[in-house]
Amino acid sequence: SAELVLETCDLQCESNGRQHRTAAMGCRQLVVRRGQPFGLTLRFAGRGYEEGLDKLSFNVETGPCPSESSGTKCHFAVSDCPEEGSWSAVVQEQDGASLSLSLCSPPSARLGRYSLLLEAATDYQGTSFSLGDFVLLFNPWHPEDTVFLRDEDERSEYVLAQQGLIYQGSRDYITTTPWNFGQFEDDVLAICLKLLDTNPKFLRDQDRDCSRRGDAAYVCRVVSAMVNCNDEDRGVLAGRWDNCYEDGTSPMAWMGSVDILRRWKKLGCQPVKYGQCWVFAAVACTVLRCLGIPSRVVTNYNSAHDTNGNLVIDRYLSETGRDERRSRDSIVFCCGPTPVKAVKEGDLQLKYDTPFVFAEVNADVVYWIVGQDGSERKSTHTSVVGKNISTKSVGRDTREDITHHYKYPEGAWPPPLRAGVLPARRDDCVAPAAGSDKEREVFAKAELEKSSMQEQDEGLHLRIKLTEGANNGCDFDVLAVIDNNTDTERVCRLMICARTASYNGTAGPQCGMKDLLNVALAPRAETRVPLRVLYEQYGAHLTQDRLIKVVALLTDHESGEMVLAVRDVYVENPQIRIRVSGARARERGRGCGAAGPGCSPVCAQILGEPVQRRRLVAELSLTNPLGVPLADCVFAAEGAGLTEGQQRQQLPEPVEPGAEAKVRLELLPQQPGMHKLVVDFESDRLVGVKGFRSVIVAPAPK
Repeated sequence: SAELVLETCDLQCESNGRQHRTAAMGCRQLVVRRGQPFGLTLRFAGRGYEEGLDKLSFNVETGPCPSESSGTKCHFAVSDCPEEGSWSAVVQEQDGASLSLSLCSPPSARLGRYSLLLEAATDYQGTSFSLGDFVLLFNPWHPEDTVFLRDEDERSEYVLAQQGLIYQGSRDYITTTPWNFGQFEDDVLAICLKLLDTNPKFLRDQDRDCSRRGDAAYVCRVVSAMVNCNDEDRGVLAGRWDNCYEDGTSPMAWMGSVDILRRWKKLGCQPVKYGQCWVFAAVACTVLRCLGIPSRVVTNYNSAHDTNGNLVIDRYLSETGRDERRSRDSIVFCCGPTPVKAVKEGDLQLKYDTPFVFAEVNADVVYWIVGQDGSERKSTHTSVVGKNISTKSVGRDTREDITHHYKYPEGAWPPPLRAGVLPARRDDCVAPAAGSDKEREVFAKAELEKSSMQEQDEGLHLRIKLTEGANNGCDFDVLAVIDNNTDTERVCRLMICARTASYNGTAGPQCGMKDLLNVALAPRAETRVPLRVLYEQYGAHLTQDRLIKVVALLTDHESGEMVLAVRDVYVENPQIRIRVSGARARERGRGCGAAGPGCSPVCAQILGEPVQRRRLVAELSLTNPLGVPLADCVFAAEGAGLTEGQQRQQLPEPVEPGAEAKVRLELLPQQPGMHKLVVDFESDRLVGVKGFRSVIVAPAPK
């Protein structure tokens, strides 16, 4: 018989994309999820396939040095039924010279770009045909995949959603920043695969690295290291925290991951300037969602980076709140993945970096007050770290508090002791080593938590309160609130100072100060002392993090007792207003709706109906709240499915105090459904002003 000769191969990119939920990546390449069948159609020239006469088999390979022993290469023949746990091919239908088959990978297959080869043999003579390549992703829809997620709404949010919200601000005033993850945008998948091939483990041992890409935990760890370059690994972003970003982009100016990843590729895999923690997290989230690993961005108020292993973060302050010196507890550049349950239960021996993450949500903060004579006084704060752990709710633009996933309520921990773990007195736990000593420290800390809370009822207590919102360009008041929970009058010295600050705790110039030598505190009474913080004093020194650190120090003249209170005040930027109008709109909309703290209210009515592949106009505006003009004003907007990359428009003239900055941008939506238009405003004095607008795009008429 004549040999089988392949004429064409249809990888059915469009239909496979719909079934595998990868259609949003486009139909120019085949992208499928592991463990799930995908179809292809072979058309032969001359004659068709004859069962019993012709033998068909396939070769799949991934990586630069594929091998069967590494799981990066497999040869498998067409069979009557798929074989569980391995690659398989089954005939689905034959129509003359056309043959439709279903191929399936095991749910543990290695992630990556595969080449697909057909081998056709007739009478012991065979020919090979290259069928092209395809990308294999993790599969959260497959029960046997390690990344399986049971809830469909969660899969939609943590794998398919291309926009989201990131929580910033402070624990007392949580703000919302919109983010365009854009994991299905053009070339993002290719960049994510390039990122894996750039990581140092791949460069050291390509075969071993590719063989481990079926392990989601391994891939997560690689991505964690590669989203920053501070460990000299050609990572995506360079981190910077000193408020000097002139030679790059301020971390506050980014609106999404796509622009960052494309810049990294364009720079030849050199780091993009600059990022900070939420930017690293958002880019990692994009990469992981793109690869099929369910991911979300979580914000912890406040995170303790406890690098010396003692569950204590040391901060050194002068009596006026100035940083005297920085402890070595600071920043890491590769962390996790860590089981959340292990963090909550204190299983510190589990991989990866569980002791570090446990400390991030459980450590004490110890302030050392350094006097003018060099003396040091200690103030321990056990309830500062690990508060209001936040993430976006599933399917809604609201905040979900997930603190209970990471730690027990104050005083309710530890759970029943595990075998081999003994409680110890906290005083015995100084600089513990790894292993059992570290666990004893963990349990000792928890054991005393409840009793320490009960002891707070008596004595002097001090807290800082904000009278109302702190708006950029305005003066505002903070209060030192003192409770004398004793039966005697106390006479104290009160120092309260405000300084501009960065979100990593670094304090800047002073912008408000009050020193009262003799404050009489009546027994069983509350005393309030105000401090006015003036814009003329903080405006020129406000960092792009827009934080003002207020430190109050109360000292009892008679006993020498000292009480310290510290609070970060978040200075709110003005609101961006966004109006979206369809090309056929005739009437102007009315009314605006607020979206909560930190979210920019936007006009609630869409003018006309946004339709796929039909021009839209977005009108963006912002009122200058400052008493000085704004120069170098730029609006930027982007949104997966709404814009082709990022659109920017610069205003030709400065915006005077109280005047409105306004631009119009044209959009051409390519995908129907719900999308978010994310907007950023930058100027010389106002930076990182964000807003977003949800837009429902109707399918194009047929």
